[in-house]
Amino acid sequence: MKFAGERNSQDTTVTETTLFGGHPLARDLSDAGDVQFLDTTLRDGEQAPGVSLSPDEKARIARKLDAAEIDVIEAGSACTGPGERKTISRVAELDLDATVTSFCRGIRNDIDLALECGVDGVDLVVPASDRHVEDKVGTSREDNVASTVDLVEYAKDHGLWVEVIGEDGSRADLDYLEELLGASIEAGADRICWADTVGHATPDGALEAVSRLSDLGPVSAHTHDDLGLAVMNALVSVAAGADMVHGTINGIGERAGNVALEEVAIALDHGYGVETMKLTEVYELAELIARTTGIHLAPNKAVVGQNAFTHESGIHTDGTLKDESMYEPYPPEKVGRERRLALGKHAGRAGVEAALDEHGFDVTDEELGEVVQRVKEIGDRGHRVTDADLMAIAEEVRGTDRERRVELLDLTTVAGGGTPTASVRLAVDGAEREPASSTGSGPVDAAMTAIEEALGHSVDWDLDSYHVDAITGRTDAVVTVEVEMSRGDKTVTVTASDTDITRASVNAMVDAIDRLIADEDERVIADD
Repeated sequence: MKFAGERNSQDTTVTETTLFGGHPLARDLSDAGDVQFLDTTLRDGEQAPGVSLSPDEKARIARKLDAAEIDVIEAGSACTGPGERKTISRVAELDLDATVTSFCRGIRNDIDLALECGVDGVDLVVPASDRHVEDKVGTSREDNVASTVDLVEYAKDHGLWVEVIGEDGSRADLDYLEELLGASIEAGADRICWADTVGHATPDGALEAVSRLSDLGPVSAHTHDDLGLAVMNALVSVAAGADMVHGTINGIGERAGNVALEEVAIALDHGYGVETMKLTEVYELAELIARTTGIHLAPNKAVVGQNAFTHESGIHTDGTLKDESMYEPYPPEKVGRERRLALGKHAGRAGVEAALDEHGFDVTDEELGEVVQRVKEIGDRGHRVTDADLMAIAEEVRGTDRERRVELLDLTTVAGGGTPTASVRLAVDGAEREPASSTGSGPVDAAMTAIEEALGHSVDWDLDSYHVDAITGRTDAVVTVEVEMSRGDKTVTVTASDTDITRASVNAMVDAIDRLIADEDERVIADD
């Protein structure tokens, strides 16, 4: 049996910085010690419209959360149904270091269902505001306290770790919230939680509520982003005495979402020297959540967005090349990222030269000036300049022709009504290969597997990102596919356009593969 609070024991180095100029209700965050995370991506995050996670998907995410040293993983709501209980059980059986819990309403049967799943604990949610006590549940304040005490004692008698969450706590009468959650602690609850269920709270309200609750026992904060204040309210709660923050990866969740744990983590670490999760796992975790849920990351998303460590402006690029911290608050490696230099209308000579050097192009000053001009012209037309664009420009400016090593000669795909199948015919180093066929989860997947067959499985690559844009909104729309692929420490971005999304995808990927192996020894491509 694992209970929250057992993982983080190391000392942390902190600063002397104090939130709110020494407000009498706020502690100096240098006194915060360890701050734990309860991740509710698998429960509250799954309540985002259109998200439904399978047992395998939840297990995969839970393992990654555990690798990131998340303290508590709320695996779901056992009361939802048999399918959800199967999923929660799957997570509970993984033997994780994290405490695995189930969300439970203020109903004894919910606790029984959670016990059937083999979880370590429960997050017991009881009404706190009069709106929820009287109008939603239809009970009285007194009966609500008595019922909560009975449920806590029942759960503890069955060996569960128990956290009591006062639902709609940010709109509750504070005196009553203290009475309700204080009674929970006295009944044996391991911790209590102030919940800003509807994202109603402002920082001053969070400060007052959590500072009062922290006198009762260990307290958590559960914040939502309806006012855009989720991170602020989480930090305020920590300053007020909370030692656990509830949230989700990427901030997914109902309505405007929960607080993004990766944002709280980096704010506490960078701003105050307070450790929470294993930050180097953040980006891979964020990408896994985005792929699995279908909720894509906004480019300007803090910490994990595509643009977070990408520089295009000539001034910024030049400064970054001279001093990596010139225009970044912390190094990208801290959160498992890499710095990128993007090319467009704002590009400068230093950035273009660095990008050319990365791809092995040595140009004169005159040639560099011409390349920069052409890059800016493409950017002025509203287009992003990909690696393939840059290399094509450089080749034209230098008057050199690129000899393709891999070229797509023919592509045939069959999808719909059966297993997707693709057949490809490639030319490798000028020689036509035998056609190769394969199946896949879709026509693009089948085509890429066929390409691997045609190349003899000898060229290893990773598809790091895949993005599709329709240029028009009609049914005959031309689509542009952008792929980022890597091989070892070499990365290339390529776009291709076609009315056929499969052909555009395959053209982009074949071009990327060709670019990745352009300078390699001929033996990298096996001739079967």
